[in-house]
Amino acid sequence: MLGQLTKGSWVLRDRTDGAQRRICLRDGRELIQLRHREGGCNRFVVEDGASQVVVQYTCPGNGYGRTTIRRESSTLVQVNSTGIVDGAPFAYNAEARHAGAC
Repeated sequence: MLGQLTKGSWVLRDRTDGAQRRICLRDGRELIQLRHREGGCNRFVVEDGASQVVVQYTCPGNGYGRTTIRRESSTLVQVNSTGIVDGAPFAYNAEARHAGAC
């Protein structure tokens, strides 16, 4: 499902505080670890459906997370991620929209 998303610049709008940030999507997998940006994390795909992906991941020495990405279209997705980063819990809920080229 992530491979069907439009490549390019995406705007993520946090549903909690309205904060926005941009990321450059090459293949959609960039949406899985929004709070754990480092490499070296182990991923386990829990669900890989036509409109939803659920991935659980562990980052040795820096926590873990579970991310659900629900596709509404190739240019709009809902992202829900929870876990532990730097020893503290996090919950991140955002809407991501394609915004053009990177």
